[in-house]
Amino acid sequence: MPKEIIATIKLQIEAGQASPAPPVGPALGQHNVNIMDFVRQFNEKTNKMEEGTVIPVIISVFKDRSFNFIMKTPPASYLLKKAAGIAKGSGEPNKEKVGKVTEKQIEEIAKVKMPDLNAYSLDAAKKIIEGTAKNMGLEIISG
Repeated sequence: MPKEIIATIKLQIEAGQASPAPPVGPALGQHNVNIMDFVRQFNEKTNKMEEGTVIPVIISVFKDRSFNFIMKTPPASYLLKKAAGIAKGSGEPNKEKVGKVTEKQIEEIAKVKMPDLNAYSLDAAKKIIEGTAKNMGLEIISG
């Protein structure tokens, strides 16, 4: 018989940087989950990833206070900022452009994000990533 889930927690944590400090500690502590156990497991799974990479994680907490977690791919905005070499997106994306990304970079990001997107084809995934890029004030150049 499957365990009864009492809570689902969604967090974004930097790879290899989980600690009992907020946001991890309070989010898990309120459900009486062993915080250090999660921190150790998460850091173990992410220690080979590039430092500073933001990893969305969905934690399922069960009635017996055990848990499991699923790691997603980094957010598209994080990958686009990295590709364009910028610190943050534009406050006014329709007026102020803050960087450029190539169609090839868009395709690479779409391939990385494919498992987490609601897209059946790579072309549909590329359109989703292009939309995110435009909303961040990035200019898409061919090449």
